[in-house]
Amino acid sequence: MAKAMSGQKPVKPSPDGLAASVKAAKTRGLPPVHLWNPPFCGDLDIRVAKDGTWSYLGSPINRFELVKLFSSILKKEDGKYYLVTPVEKVGITVEDAPFIAVDFEQAGEGQTQNLTFRTQVDGIAVAGPAHPIRVVIDPATEEPSPYILIRANLEARIDRKSFYRLVEIGSHHEGWFGVWSGGQFFPLIPSADLG
Repeated sequence: MAKAMSGQKPVKPSPDGLAASVKAAKTRGLPPVHLWNPPFCGDLDIRVAKDGTWSYLGSPINRFELVKLFSSILKKEDGKYYLVTPVEKVGITVEDAPFIAVDFEQAGEGQTQNLTFRTQVDGIAVAGPAHPIRVVIDPATEEPSPYILIRANLEARIDRKSFYRLVEIGSHHEGWFGVWSGGQFFPLIPSADLG
């Protein structure tokens, strides 16, 4: 819990308090959460649903700027997600991935192309060695779930329409069907599965 003045009850973390702490830090661009190591203050009932919707106490957070702010202070440690400010760290629940890649732009083609992905909170990542694409196959349904690393072990699930677009521009390479970006080939499915 956040410290209180002597004789007062500790202040419970809140979304408004987190937002105020981040704004007080006055950072340009993404806050340096990798440098912040405040004490753990407990869990906050913030949930990121599989579709990328952020909610608090079961109600969607409809203010885009607030969601964008929270997404900028998100950190993943030991498989758990936290919102981190210079003075507090609170746990939140993420059902799948914290971001959804809702679109991408293609520059160039073939082995020299670059694929620039955009998330639902306006995050940008160019697929390549620093931002790899991976695909997880559901063993029960055999349905693929593609992801791209956005930053510091935080991934975005690539939405269905973008995945279909990737398949349209894909090619075969060493027994796999996939896409090139940033000079690297990212396998999507084995070529034999297309037969």
